[in-house]
Amino acid sequence: MSLIGVDDRLEHQVNRLFDDFINDLRTTRRGETTRRPNNDRQKWAPLIDVHERDKDYVVTAELPGVKKDQINLDVRENTLVISGETKKDQQFNEGNAHVRERRWGSFSRSIGLPNNIKAAEISAKFNDGVLEVTIPKIEAVQPKKITIN
Repeated sequence: MSLIGVDDRLEHQVNRLFDDFINDLRTTRRGETTRRPNNDRQKWAPLIDVHERDKDYVVTAELPGVKKDQINLDVRENTLVISGETKKDQQFNEGNAHVRERRWGSFSRSIGLPNNIKAAEISAKFNDGVLEVTIPKIEAVQPKKITIN
């Protein structure tokens, strides 16, 4: 038995563990997915952009591979909550997975909203894996001069 062969295998295993650890840190930092020890997926958070325009706010969330009926959208106490659940692809139940990076499981993202919104008029559309939520603003009260009679 060659010690070089053992060292090469050990080095490969250590490198793989280190790479997996670094990849998990990157993925978790981006808010995408965390892994459980048994390699099942757990809760993940979609990536979002929030923009303010003159008359509204727009929240855009990336939800690739998610179907419209798997998404829940709620407003609770001035917080917009995007949540839902995706199922694990059952197409490959047999054999071994060599790489498994796709997400499944429950997801949730909460975005705090300002007080100047019209919650009853919030609208959303979903196209090509991107959810766009439009949140209208309440029109600012303009000062008015009052004439004294």
